[in-house]
Amino acid sequence: MSAHDESTVSEAAPIAMELEDSIARITTYRRIVLLTDGHSTRFLAKTAMSLLRYRAKDVVALLDTGSAGQTAEALLGVGGETPVIAHLDEVAADALFIGIAPPGGNLPAEWRSTILDALQRGIDVVSGLHDFLCLDEGLRSAAETSGARLIDVRKNNERQTASGEPLPEDCLRIHTVGQDCAVGKMVVSLEVQLGLKARGIDAGFVATGQTGIMIAGDGSPVDCVVSDFINGATEALVRRLSHHEALIIEGQGSLSHPSFSGVTLGLLHGCAPHGLIFCHEMGRTHVKGLNDVPLQPIDQLIKAYEQMAALRHPTRVIGIGVNTRNATTEEADAEKRRLADEFGLPVCDVYRDGAAILVDAVLKLRKE
Repeated sequence: MSAHDESTVSEAAPIAMELEDSIARITTYRRIVLLTDGHSTRFLAKTAMSLLRYRAKDVVALLDTGSAGQTAEALLGVGGETPVIAHLDEVAADALFIGIAPPGGNLPAEWRSTILDALQRGIDVVSGLHDFLCLDEGLRSAAETSGARLIDVRKNNERQTASGEPLPEDCLRIHTVGQDCAVGKMVVSLEVQLGLKARGIDAGFVATGQTGIMIAGDGSPVDCVVSDFINGATEALVRRLSHHEALIIEGQGSLSHPSFSGVTLGLLHGCAPHGLIFCHEMGRTHVKGLNDVPLQPIDQLIKAYEQMAALRHPTRVIGIGVNTRNATTEEADAEKRRLADEFGLPVCDVYRDGAAILVDAVLKLRKE
C-alpha cells in the first residue's frame, strides 16, 4: 500500500465512524416533528407515513402550515390523532425529520427557513434527500452555533466492491422485489420481520433506503452509493447482520424500471437471497413517474428476478405481497385469488391482512 493509500484509509476511518454515529443517533429521538409542508400527499409524503406507522410513539406532530389543525390520520390516512401544526413553537421537539421522498430527492426551496428555525432552536434535523443539508453553509453555521446536528441519511462512504464470496448459509436471506417502485416493498419487509419475531425467530430488517434507515437506525442508502459499490455495500451490510437467524432485505426500484434498475440489480446480487417476495400494486398499469412506460407483466418479471439472482445465488419467489390500497374489499379479495391461482403462490396484502401468510412461506423455506 502506498503512502497515499495509507493516508486515504486513515482519513476515511473517522469519516465512517462519524456517519455511523449519526445514523445510530436517529433511533434515540423521542419528540419528532415530521416536515411535509405543502407536500402532504401519499405520493410524496411516504417517509412521514412510514414513520407514523412504525415510530408513532416518537412522533409528536406533522408540520404543514396549510393543513394545521387537522390530524395526521385525516391528512395522510395514518398517524391517528397526531396533530398537524403550523409552527415549531407549538411543540417541544428534539428532531425535525424531512418527511417527503420526492422524485430526484430535492429540497423544496421554501423549506430552508423552517429548517434554519429548527437549527437555531437547537433542534436536530434529519434528512433523507439527495440534497445534502450539511453542504449548505448557512445551515451548517446555524447548527454549529446552537449545537444542533444536521444528519443526512443518504450521505455515505461506501467504497468497497463485492467479493462474491459465499454469505453465511445459517442465516436465511429473504429479499423483497417489485413490479415497480413505491409498491410497498419496505412495509412488506418490516411486517414479515415483525411476524417472524412474533413466532420466536431472531429476524433482522436490512434497510436499504432513507426511510428504512430512519426507522431502523442502521442500513445503507444504496440509491446514493456509487454504482461500482452498490453490490459491495449490500454484501458487507448483509454479512455484518448475518448473526440473525433470518434477514429480510428491503428492495428498491424494479429490474424493469428505466431509471432505477441498476440499483435493483446491485441489491439482488449483493444480498444473494435464498427467497424472494414479489410486491405488486393492484391496478397500476404504468411505471410510477413515467406515465408513457407500461409495466412489465408479473410473470415475466418473476422469471427475470429468479434468473438474474441465480447468476449469484439460486433463489425463487416464495410469495406475493399485493398492495390493494385503491380497491374495495371485494376487489382486493378477487385480486388475491387471481394471483394465487395464476402463480400457485401464497398472496396477501399486509396492510389489510397482516403478514402471516408470507411469514408461513418464509418458515417453510427455512425448513427446506
